[in-house]
Order: sequence, then C-alpha cells, then structure tokens
Amino acid sequence: MAPKPSEFSVSRRQLLKGGSALGLGAMVSGVAPAWANPWGRTSGYSQGVEHGPEISLVIRREDIDIAGQFARPISINGSSPGPMVRLKEGQDAVIKVTNLLDEPTSIHWHGIILPPEMDGVPGISFAGIAPGETFTYRFPVTQSGTYWYHSHSGLQEQEGHAGPLIIDSATPEAFTYDREHVLLLTDWTFEDPKSVFRNLKTMEGYYNYQERTVADFFADVRRGGWVDTIESRSMWAEMRMSSRDIADVTGSTYTYLLNGHSPEENWSALFKRGETVRLRVVNGSAMSYFDLRIPGLKMTVVAADGQPVQPVEVDEFRIAVAEAYDVLVTPEDDKAYTIFAEAMDRSGYARATLAPRPGMEAPVPERRQIADRGMEAMGAHAGMDHSQMAGMDHSQMAGMDHSQMAGMDHSQMAGMDHSKMAGMDHSKMAGMDHSQMAGMDHSKMAGMDHSKMAGMDHSQMAGMDHSQMAGMDHSQMAGMDHSKMTGLQADAAQGGMLMAGAAQQGARYDQAGIGLDQSLRRVLVYQDLKAYSPWPDRRGPMREMELHLTGNMERYMWSFDGKKFSEVNGPIHFHKDERLRLILINDTMMEHPIHLHGMWMELENGHGDLIPRKHTLNVKPGERVSALITADAEGSWAFHCHLLYHMDAGMFRVVKVS
Repeated sequence: MAPKPSEFSVSRRQLLKGGSALGLGAMVSGVAPAWANPWGRTSGYSQGVEHGPEISLVIRREDIDIAGQFARPISINGSSPGPMVRLKEGQDAVIKVTNLLDEPTSIHWHGIILPPEMDGVPGISFAGIAPGETFTYRFPVTQSGTYWYHSHSGLQEQEGHAGPLIIDSATPEAFTYDREHVLLLTDWTFEDPKSVFRNLKTMEGYYNYQERTVADFFADVRRGGWVDTIESRSMWAEMRMSSRDIADVTGSTYTYLLNGHSPEENWSALFKRGETVRLRVVNGSAMSYFDLRIPGLKMTVVAADGQPVQPVEVDEFRIAVAEAYDVLVTPEDDKAYTIFAEAMDRSGYARATLAPRPGMEAPVPERRQIADRGMEAMGAHAGMDHSQMAGMDHSQMAGMDHSQMAGMDHSQMAGMDHSKMAGMDHSKMAGMDHSQMAGMDHSKMAGMDHSKMAGMDHSQMAGMDHSQMAGMDHSQMAGMDHSKMTGLQADAAQGGMLMAGAAQQGARYDQAGIGLDQSLRRVLVYQDLKAYSPWPDRRGPMREMELHLTGNMERYMWSFDGKKFSEVNGPIHFHKDERLRLILINDTMMEHPIHLHGMWMELENGHGDLIPRKHTLNVKPGERVSALITADAEGSWAFHCHLLYHMDAGMFRVVKVS
C-alpha cells in the first residue's frame, strides 16, 4: 500500500522543531528564532515552542515513535511531551486548550500563582475540559523562572501529557549566560497506567527486580558479620518490607526520557567553547527521582523551583518529581559532555549530550549499584541503629501499617515486645506511659530513671541521630550528650516553638539522600538553598499545623494523617492572609514530593530571612520538614504528593483559604 503523503512530508514547523533540537533554529529560518528569549540568547528544546501571551494548544492521541517502538501517547500540538510554553512576566496570558481526546482533560500550570479557577484541577477549581470542548485559561503573569505544565485528570500525566513552561523576567536577572537549554525528564511506560496502578495494588514490589540475592547476603556477612546480617534480613522480612524499596515503579517497565528522547537517541544540546550555558532542568516524571551530573563539568545552581537562589557550585543534584533547578555550566574544552540523569533506584537513566558540534558523543558514566535503606526509613525510628539493640523482637511488626504511626503513638504499635531488649529493665521505668508519647516529647517522660537501664550501652548507638526524632524536646534531657546530634540546629528550639526561619529538629537538610555519597562529589542539599533576597512577608508564624505522611506499603494505600482523600470529611483550612508554619512528618519508608497549589512554601532550612521559596518539598523517609506559608490566595487549592500513583491512592487533600 502506498504511503500517505504526510508520512514523508516535512512541514516548516517540523523542520524548525528538528533544528531546535540541535540549536539550529536560526540557521533554518535565516533570522533569530521567534522563541529566543528577550535578552537575545538562543534556547534549545526539541519538542517545539509556543510563544505567548496568546497561545492555542490542542490535546489528542497520536502515533509517535518512543525509544524506537510504536506508541500512542497523549500529544500537545503534535508532540509528546508537549511544546515549551514561553511567557513573559507582566503579560496577561491567554491560553486556549482544545480537547480532542475521548475523555475529559485539563492543564495545571505547576508552580504558577494565579486565580483558583485557572489552576486546572478538575473537581476543585474547575469542571475540566470535556471531549470536543475548548477552555481558555486567562491569568496575569506575575513571576518568572522555570516551571512546567501537566494534566491533572486521571493518570494522563503518565501518558505524556506534560511540557515545560518558561517565563522570562521583565528585568535582567542576577546572573548572566550566553545560551540556554531546557531539559525535561520524564518516565514512559508502554503499559496502560491503569494496569501499572493495579499491579502496585496487587503485589508490593511488583516492579522491583533488584531485590537482594544470595551473593548480596554473603557480601553483607563479609562486611558486617553473620549475626548482624541475619538480624537485619530477618527484621525486613518479618515486617514484609524490603530494604530495596527505593522506587515503586522502576526501569523494569519505565524508559527514562530527556525531552522525549531515549538514552539511545542521544539528544544533543549545543554550545560554543567558553560560553556560559543555562540548563533549565524540570522533573516531569510520574514517579521517578533522578540524580543529575555532567562528568567533567561543575554546575552552579542559580534557581530552585523557578525562584532565584544564591549561587551554589555542585557536581551533582537530586531532583524530586515536580521540582525544577536552573544551573549554569561553562565548558572550556572543545569536547562533548554527557548529561547523565540516573534514576534514584539505579534501574535506568536518561541522558543527553552537551557538545560543540552535532553528532558528537561522550562516554556514559558507569552505573552505580542500588543502595539499601537503613533505619532512617523507619519513620520515627529515624537514625537509630537497631543492630546494636540485641534482643529487640521485630517479629510482631508484620505488615507495619504506617498509617497508624501518626504522631508516633506507641499504643498503636501492638506486638512490639520491649521486654526483649536485653538489659533494659522496664520495671524501673516508673511513670513511663507510652500512650502519652505523642510526638516523642521526652519532656513528658516524668519518672524515667535512665540510671536504671542497666546493660544498655548508649555508646554503641552510633547511628542514633536524635535530631531525626520528630517533636523530641531534648531541652529537658539533662546529661544527654548532644554532641552526637548530626541534624541541623537542634538548639534552635525555644519553649517548643522554633523561631521563624530556623531549621526544624528532625530535618535532614544537610543530607543528600539514599545512594548519594557526599564524600565522593559535591551534592546539592536543601541546606545549600539560600534565597537571593528576602521575601516580602517577614512575619513569624501565627500558628503551626502538623501533617503526617502515612501509608501502607503492602496494600498500596497512601494518605495524610492515616486517612485517604476519600475518607476525609472536609478541607484543610487556612485563614486568609495568615502566616502559617506547616510541618510535614514522613512516617513512611519512601520519599514524598509534596506540592501545594496557589501559594509558596518557604523552606525553613536555617537561613533566617533568606529561606528559599519552593512549590514542591521533598520529604525523605523519617524526616520532619517545615515551611512558612502566607495564605494570601483565597479559594480552594490542591495539596498532594506528586508521585502520581501515591496521589491517586489517596495522598491528596484540599486546602481552603478563607
């Protein structure tokens, strides 16, 4: 059968799109490309550009080659992921979105401050876009930076319904550069996303092909000894968990893409020797965290989640789902460099090449081995090295339903046999009512005579980082050697309330996360992020609100404070214009990127008036993270974990500001 003419024809638009992949748009058109930014620097993105303030987007399904295989993803203006939407601060954006799918759809403008009815969350702020209909988004552009957009309907985000959103500043920025490239990281599966979700509900660890082996066992014995290895393995097995539960969905089904291109396709970003290149990196994945580095090049981080930060030079950074980082690089050599984005669980990677000429290639770094989770993943037991606590009977903790661990109420931990803790005579611990230990506030532990804890050698508890124990008031624990505390600013607490801007106890902002060795290379951590200038609202918090991130791995249920979205009675209430401290405590063994719509979260990482603004906060297992919020956006807003299947499983709430 003769092919259709369209199968071989190439439109001027397609030619420009192809040229932009190599930074050749100006050569094709003969003039400066329409999508060059206002300061005259060229910009590269391989899926096309739609320049504002008035834009039309058409959403449909199309036959598109992905990683050399036939696929039928959701496309936006003919590409998947979608084109770059480019706006300018001070404009009034008018974006017409036409739905040619056979199901409702939507677009959420991630990280953008706008009216609630323009936020794009069906059932919260608008009705969604029905098949065949066109919805017009209208909002003032009051910010600048690197952001992205994606569907908030069902699991469409997993099917390619996403794209970068770049907003040029109305005034020159604090840093200079010669060229920029947008790097959108995504994870693609050829499975139906509904099947992926069903598989996760059916069997915990369904996509984890990196479980420990017999060879791993004997390697552990050589490193740590037979007894410790047996105890560790038994503990994880009896709790029906795996120390290698790093990612729910892995490279066993995912192909990791950079600007829609697989590692084999080797998308290229061009530079001229000696130029400073801005890389705008967005993680638009459904479920995947990435560790990004460019071997041979230092990166200077200049913005986080679209907001400028004071420059930080690093070798590598972890980017959580939905986060964005802007980095500057200055290649001095006439050679190619590999942009290497390795999945956190080491099951695969995305890559591109930064090169002075098309067609060049650089070596792909050696893949790192998957790391094992330690006790920091055990919620409120964070940092405690249980291998030293001989006799602790974990066998009763089967299933370990994290949803019951809100506030670390020991009365819920049925089956934990404390009497087995060798040398620890509980009969001497008069007055110790475990049911009162909400929040692990040791100041409540009147009558606890530590001198009676014969046989318990605290010197062996090397891994016990007391700063990880959410809510623990150390000020009352006279005689305790706080010099062993590795967390940030444990002495910042004053009467149980931290000063605005101080780092919260239990935060691990100085730690890069599992699988990253900070002694080998300089890795970006949250403690590094320092705002370029103070934010307008410098008030202290008027009240605190604490939320626990909870879940049940075995049943694949995710929630806030032990309740799925379908089980809550109403929204979380913020008072209009109040200054609020939001405390997030992760009682699960998984990372969670928490996203608040419509308002900024100012991460309390210890930098006083220069704490950074973010729209998405990554919360590590067992970690306590706090942020200040100015509730100036009246209306109803989504608040959720940005791991798509976690959100769909119930880790979602509505915040109402009134």
